[in-house]
Amino acid sequence: MEDSVIRVVVVDDEALVRVGLTTILQSVDDIEVVGEAASAQAAVMQVRSLEPDVVCMDIRMPGGSGLEATAAIRELRSRPEVVVITTFDLDEYVFGALEAGACGVLLKDSPAEVLVEGVRRAARGEGLVDASLTRRVIAEFARRRSPNRPGRISAAAITPRELDCLRKLCEGLTNVEIARTLWLEPSTVKTHLSSLMAKTGTLSRVQLVIWAFRAGVVAVE
Repeated sequence: MEDSVIRVVVVDDEALVRVGLTTILQSVDDIEVVGEAASAQAAVMQVRSLEPDVVCMDIRMPGGSGLEATAAIRELRSRPEVVVITTFDLDEYVFGALEAGACGVLLKDSPAEVLVEGVRRAARGEGLVDASLTRRVIAEFARRRSPNRPGRISAAAITPRELDCLRKLCEGLTNVEIARTLWLEPSTVKTHLSSLMAKTGTLSRVQLVIWAFRAGVVAVE
């Protein structure tokens, strides 16, 4: 994805917000907004037709929430990454969207450079794209551990290096930051995290973080 243009669909029921997001994203050379939608249903149709790399998804819309659209989009063959764009950073809709497979959260009042970098990171498959929210999101998921705790996979199933990478991921680090900290190549970090997602049945880095806390694999500090 580093050498190609990132194709984005912007979803928001407010026209001014769509225009604002589109204008910001179109201002850089490596991002192209290929479609816009004002409802959850239209979003799924646009994504199915256009097959973008990233979807910027409003979470609260009339006629169907971004949560429902996110779940539907993540089941499509193309499976683009979904970034939640919201005013309400820690409401139930946001947590539902993350559990449905969204790769991260950005606030609508985020600076333009945060939005652009968030989309770039999403396209690279990196989650929890707003660093200012990372620890709050993780802490809240840990606090509200599900009464139906996911089953533990056997300790032998997780290698020591995978556990190291998982712990750093739960601190909100990117692949490059994890690699630098653990003296690994970024590609090796990606391989370890992909292996963990396969072992745990999770579909995104965010879901892997949620799994780690809820399963007690990573301790809450």
